[in-house]
Amino acid sequence: MMKKSFKYMAVAAITCLAGHVSAQDLRTGFLSDQFYYRHNINPAIENDSNYMSFPFLGNINVDMMGNFGYEELVRDNPLYPDRSNKKKTSFLNPYLTNPLNGFSSGDNKINGQLKLTLFSWGFKKWGGYNTLEVSERTSVNFSAPYKLFQFAADLANTTYDIGDVHVNAQSFAEIALGHSRQYDDRLRVGVKAKVLLGVANADLDMKDVNANLTDEKRWTITANNMAHVSMAGFKYRSKTKEYNNKPGTYDYVNDADLGLGISGFGLAVDAGAVYVVNEELKVSAALQDLGAIIWTNDHQAANDAEAFVFDGFHDVSIDSNSPDVLDNKADNYGDQFLDFANLRDKGDKGARLTGIGATVNAGAEYIVPTYRALKLGLLGTFRINGPYSWAEGRFIGNIKPVDWFDGSLSFAVNSYTASFGFLANFHFKKYNLFLGADRLVGKMSKEFIPLSSNGGISLGFNFIL
Repeated sequence: MMKKSFKYMAVAAITCLAGHVSAQDLRTGFLSDQFYYRHNINPAIENDSNYMSFPFLGNINVDMMGNFGYEELVRDNPLYPDRSNKKKTSFLNPYLTNPLNGFSSGDNKINGQLKLTLFSWGFKKWGGYNTLEVSERTSVNFSAPYKLFQFAADLANTTYDIGDVHVNAQSFAEIALGHSRQYDDRLRVGVKAKVLLGVANADLDMKDVNANLTDEKRWTITANNMAHVSMAGFKYRSKTKEYNNKPGTYDYVNDADLGLGISGFGLAVDAGAVYVVNEELKVSAALQDLGAIIWTNDHQAANDAEAFVFDGFHDVSIDSNSPDVLDNKADNYGDQFLDFANLRDKGDKGARLTGIGATVNAGAEYIVPTYRALKLGLLGTFRINGPYSWAEGRFIGNIKPVDWFDGSLSFAVNSYTASFGFLANFHFKKYNLFLGADRLVGKMSKEFIPLSSNGGISLGFNFIL
């Protein structure tokens, strides 16, 4: 059976359709004493109670953010209903009057993340608080300059200095053991050691991309394109194509077969501290995910750093009434994108080492002295991950009006946009249930795709021991 996932990886962020959207936990829960996964924000934080997660449902976190999305890529069709029966079209439609409206004039980015906690246990012992957690983490990242979209849709010039395009997809399992303890009356420290089991990693880097008009319909592309894929059972599929400027044929990558299994092993560490300034004020800082994975294989594909002819990107008809609209559209754009990359299979080059991206969290927590059930706080987050790096500042308010419930609201400004978040946290005598989001999902399309690339959901069910 032919697999299409490599094709989807190449265009997942462009089409906003991948669904697997640098792993994190709900930052809006930073001030909630009985949000049991705060140790994933800072390993020094101790929970008030022991807990154990319900298998696979303890903590599910999906989060996506970026500065462009579905509403920039999919537009109302200007030809409907007189000349077309399709209500929607892509931004590539030549009849649109302003196809680039909404795209950033700098880099256009999307970072998507999924964390699924398979099992988590927190308990007091050995002079401190301990956590054991098994999770699955997946991320998809995309970064491309404005000129890529201008080249795809505008075509008003004969020459485009596009720049660099980056795509990354990664999936791995994580086994984490954490311990925190009180150092003195004011300082608490914590560390978490992690074993990483790599499932898949794919990187596509297109550097110094330039396009020059050859004739009315074709472009000469020059670039240094390189793809690295590490995955058990992976194999590129190639298609034969004739040279445009000399006799003969060559093979270029147009699809891939995938496997399933462990194809990498790595280690990582979290470290953090919490300092009590006085009865009302605490400050904290933590470093997460300092580590890397060694992959057993590195399937490379490149364009040989030579010029090649590209026929250009083309609009794809969008039938919003078709149940397979997402599959068809991703497939068509994937074909075009792989033609644009012009990759050729270079074989398995052996082991390679990749980082997983580190995160720094720094926060402050203030208890309102006249109403101690109310807390106010600030949390700064800095993601360090090459072209997919970002920063965020979040203001949080938390209130606990009764013993069995507390809630939080947050407002954040990050490298891409501003957003509101919430947490509803129920902690009864024997179990805990929470629902929240760091970014509220706004309007959605008919296919239930967020029009913006910013949104998420976090939920979980846990037993209080």
